[in-house]
Amino acid sequence: MNLNPNRCCCPADAETAAGVWRPRRVRAGWIVWLGLCVSFCSGVLSLPAVEPQVELLWPAGAPGALGAKPADQPRLLIHLPAAGLARGTAVVICPGGGYGNLAMDHEGAQIAAWLNTLGIAGFVCDYRHRGKGYGHPAPLQDAQRAIRMVRARATEFRVDPQRIGILGFSAGGHLASTAATHFDDGQPAATDSVERVGCRPDFAVLCYPVIALGESYTHRGSQRNLLGANPDPQLLASLSSEKRVTKQTPPTFLWHTHADRGVPAENSVQFFLALRRAGVPASLHIFEQGRHGLGLAPNVPGTSQWPRLCADWMRGRGLLGTAR
Repeated sequence: MNLNPNRCCCPADAETAAGVWRPRRVRAGWIVWLGLCVSFCSGVLSLPAVEPQVELLWPAGAPGALGAKPADQPRLLIHLPAAGLARGTAVVICPGGGYGNLAMDHEGAQIAAWLNTLGIAGFVCDYRHRGKGYGHPAPLQDAQRAIRMVRARATEFRVDPQRIGILGFSAGGHLASTAATHFDDGQPAATDSVERVGCRPDFAVLCYPVIALGESYTHRGSQRNLLGANPDPQLLASLSSEKRVTKQTPPTFLWHTHADRGVPAENSVQFFLALRRAGVPASLHIFEQGRHGLGLAPNVPGTSQWPRLCADWMRGRGLLGTAR
């Protein structure tokens, strides 16, 4: 496995790195077994999620679109919990992939299935990235749009418009942290009803995230895919998330591993310290074992507890209230 610190080690990132490593096909039975095990560990048992509803984020065309091909049309994959289990909370999910690909299974669909067992609606954001021909600001525009869409249609999705979070892995964690530090209240005069609502997430979950740009522990591949080889210093600073934290940044749960050589744990530590200085509630877990790109981290001693700890954190914040 490639452990170059300038390249992400998760499956999608490895595919981007000239096919250095490719994930094995996941059997359906393994997905069912994993879903049941995670459900049991979370204290909720349910059947595996059905196929998601898929919608375009920008039905009239995404801003800055290079064409009208599928790569130019970011999507939202909608996974709703079973009837009677919904807790009124939603999470927009940003898979990782070094801003050059997307790990849509183990950092997307599997995460939505886990959230559904908790009664949380999961919305996987199939955002634009360098592999589709896009750098900044396209990924952020898509993540912000996903939050706005869920909030604008909260009644339809059976969620509270003030309980919409964002969750991301690796470079998707950078995107989630960027959405948590760059937001607005919407445009009241917009003709598009989705654009009238705000895009601030109410909470964030960052999983082995890329956070800092222009630092010795920066994941250079993600930075290059997002901003090019020679980014403007001001833009670099603006998108280095630990430098953008304010008291308005939402409460955040972070986890990383000490063994992560793809995206060092300093990324999560620096964001946590910035949250602490700003007085923002936060929880940080640095586990000893596990490579980069673990997803739900099944069978990794200690690290496999992160879904339970995250569920406990959300429960403590009132995000897993009485089923509707």
